Amino acid sequence: MTSNRPYLIRAIYEWIIDNGMTPYLLVMAEQPGVLVPRDFVEDGKIVLNISPTATQDLQITNDSVSFSARFSGHPMEVVVPVTCASALYAKENGQGMV
Repeated sequence: MTSNRPYLIRAIYEWIIDNGMTPYLLVMAEQPGVLVPRDFVEDGKIVLNISPTATQDLQITNDSVSFSARFSGHPMEVVVPVTCASALYAKENGQGMV
C-alpha cells in the first residue's frame, strides 16, 4: 500500500489555502534528496512558505513537494521528498499537521 503522507499534505495544503491562510512547510533539511536554500537552514530544519504568492509551479506529488521561489532575490528550485516534510501548518494560527 502506498503512503498516505502525500495525500494528507495535499489535503491540509488545500484546507489552509481555502481558509485564506498561509501554508508553512517544516522540512528536515539535512536528509538525502532535499534541495533547499542552505543559508536559511537552522538546526537542520527550514520552514518554507508554500503559498501561491510565494511559489511558482508548486507540485505536490506522491514523491515530493517541489516549486520555484526567490530567496533574498535569488531564484531557486526547491525539492522536498515527502518523507522529509515534518509539518504543514497555517502561519496565522498554527493549525495543520505534524
